[in-house]
Amino acid sequence: MLEESARATAATAAAPDRVLCPDSMTRVLVTATARALHGRDCGDLGRRPMLARYGGVLASGARRAAARTASQAAVPLAATSAVDADDVARWIVGQYPRRSYPAVIVGSPHGAAAHLATAAGVPWLPSGFEMAVQWPDGSPDDPNAALTHGAAVAARLLAANPALTIRQVHDPVLRGVLAGSTVSLHVRWQHLPDPYREFLSAQLDRNAAVIVVRDMRTWPVLDVGAGHTFQLGSPASGLDAAEFRTAGTQLCQALRYLDADRVRWRPPTSSCPERYTETGVEAGFEESVRAWARARRLRLHRVLYAAPEAFSAAVADLHRQWLRGAGKTGNRLVVESGRLLDPAQVLRAGMVPYWCETPSSRAAMALSWWLAGSTTFSSVDVLVDGFGVPTAATANPSQWNAAAKFGAKRAAVDPAATNLAMFPLPVRHATAVLRSQAADLPPPPPLTPDAAMEAIGECAATPAILVC
Repeated sequence: MLEESARATAATAAAPDRVLCPDSMTRVLVTATARALHGRDCGDLGRRPMLARYGGVLASGARRAAARTASQAAVPLAATSAVDADDVARWIVGQYPRRSYPAVIVGSPHGAAAHLATAAGVPWLPSGFEMAVQWPDGSPDDPNAALTHGAAVAARLLAANPALTIRQVHDPVLRGVLAGSTVSLHVRWQHLPDPYREFLSAQLDRNAAVIVVRDMRTWPVLDVGAGHTFQLGSPASGLDAAEFRTAGTQLCQALRYLDADRVRWRPPTSSCPERYTETGVEAGFEESVRAWARARRLRLHRVLYAAPEAFSAAVADLHRQWLRGAGKTGNRLVVESGRLLDPAQVLRAGMVPYWCETPSSRAAMALSWWLAGSTTFSSVDVLVDGFGVPTAATANPSQWNAAAKFGAKRAAVDPAATNLAMFPLPVRHATAVLRSQAADLPPPPPLTPDAAMEAIGECAATPAILVC
């Protein structure tokens, strides 16, 4: 009886809805895209991200409370052996309407991919997913302990799911206090999972297109072995890899913000070879997609980007052309960041979307450079998501205001962005802001996949993106 109860508890803890981290970018992008295809916005996605509940400099008692709460929401170590990645893939495709689609977009998590999928009326399927696993007695300033615990977790996961790879990322800048209570794992399929194959075989048109989007950025990565790799920091933090390797000034600032001990910060190794980052696509996954598409004589397109802002700019330019081709102005821009996006509302309002991966200074600067080289927008509205820990690499309010001022008649920055120490907001915050925008209906006819790829190729004016 006790064994049956333990198995039932493990199965509940390993349910796809819990395994696929609720606060992760992948989860939000799948949910937002699926809702848009269902004709719904994200107005009821009111979950308050964990970082928003426990951010900032906390007293020791509050830190312990934050760690307990985050740990309770994460997957227990004992349940990781019961995780079934195919169940997660089945949950993902289960979010989308069952109907005929002219294309599918698969690959790296990127807000522009969600907007492209919505404009074309097709699903977006990730090549992996993020999960958080409990780390009892962890600490954000101890990457060696994180690696040791992560190795035990990865061994359990890979034993049950040998067709996966695990990229563990330890980043107190992006994850804040959560980096000391859970380990963050980016689980990636090495080939197209069976639930994806079944869904696509049933729902894609006979002459459909398959679009693979790949993040080509690289970062130092330690090969732990047996499918497990370890990554210290992330380019999404806005910091350079050297900051994490040498405990640079900005990382130490983040550790002080967490009331952590920077003296304990000792990376597992002084140097590592560079590999594709945590949001990259496994080579085997792409090859299996290509083989599957070739076997069915489907058209295959690839979008490779070395900087997320390059893909954002290309999709924004594409949206503007698409809107203008339908007789609309295409002169109203919305800048989204992180989890703050709502493709359904962008479509309703007839706005041009530009997505920033994080509210880093680099992202804000890239936005301003793109705006400076673009035909003037009549209005620019900026939504800024929060960071785990603000550092000198975080964009300050003046940077967002400077970008918004490229709007000829309207320059609006969400008031939440005026607080440099802000933390992630619920997805529905973006919906509420976008609902205030005037509607521009009906939307244009859906983008055709081949025309979209051709247009993105023409829009891509920098070597940071390649369409092939």
